[in-house]
Amino acid sequence: MELRQLRYFVAVADAGGFGAAAERLTIVQSAVSQQVRRLERELGVVLFERTTRRVRLSAAGERLLPEARAVLAAADRTARIAADIVAGADGVLRLGVVHAPGDRIPRLLAGLAAHAPDVQVRLRRLPVTERLAAVREGELDAALVRALPAAPGLELLPLWQDPLLVALPAGHPLAARDTLRPEDLAGLPLRLAPRDGNPPFHDLVTDALRAAGPAPPPAPPFTDLHGTLAAIGTSPEPSWTVFYEVREPPRLPGVTVRPLAGPPVTTSLAVRPGPPGPALRHLLSALRTLTAPPEDDP
Repeated sequence: MELRQLRYFVAVADAGGFGAAAERLTIVQSAVSQQVRRLERELGVVLFERTTRRVRLSAAGERLLPEARAVLAAADRTARIAADIVAGADGVLRLGVVHAPGDRIPRLLAGLAAHAPDVQVRLRRLPVTERLAAVREGELDAALVRALPAAPGLELLPLWQDPLLVALPAGHPLAARDTLRPEDLAGLPLRLAPRDGNPPFHDLVTDALRAAGPAPPPAPPFTDLHGTLAAIGTSPEPSWTVFYEVREPPRLPGVTVRPLAGPPVTTSLAVRPGPPGPALRHLLSALRTLTAPPEDDP
């Protein structure tokens, strides 16, 4: 069965005859008759009762006509959606995401919806290594990654930067400073998560400390932010940790949070090399709007 045969069947039914249908279709009548007969043979039914005076739908034709219209409508809709996908007005964007400070992700999604309201977004949260592998293998169109200097086989497009924050005991002398430098913390034990949990962030911190001087002594590892801050505030042995803000850090007694005058954490978009697809182009446009510097007031 071909769509052409269904179109001819519907045209004959609407026009009330093969000659009138041929005129509407701007083809010869014999072609219309031939295709309708082929359709009847394939379906095993007679669609029209034919006499020398008129042509009218058979009972089978009346039953099948709505189905033929539905098939043709679905085919036309499929073609329109495909054209919209090619033009970038429709489609699906599969995006790997991270926790971002404030309302950045909601603003990004709102910006994408403004650029392309018919583009559907599928968000996935994966560990960074799995996130990057999914982009390389085409399971994701792009992924947000943090503190990653390079990704073999992918392009990294820097988007925004966030400062590192230091948490240390409120009674420690360093807590009186407004900003801390990596070299200030060299003698204070560091609570840092093992590298395999987040290699890019671990390397960012350790490289900054190594460049500043002797590495701080190790302390019990970072577990989660709330638990680690509670341990810093209550342990008799002073220690510190470093983190980036995803949401406002909990305010715990005995703990002071200060910015670190060191390398910021860069969030980038990981994509496959080459021209972006239509949905990804809309995402890039939304990101440019999100990361554009605010205009000065006149």
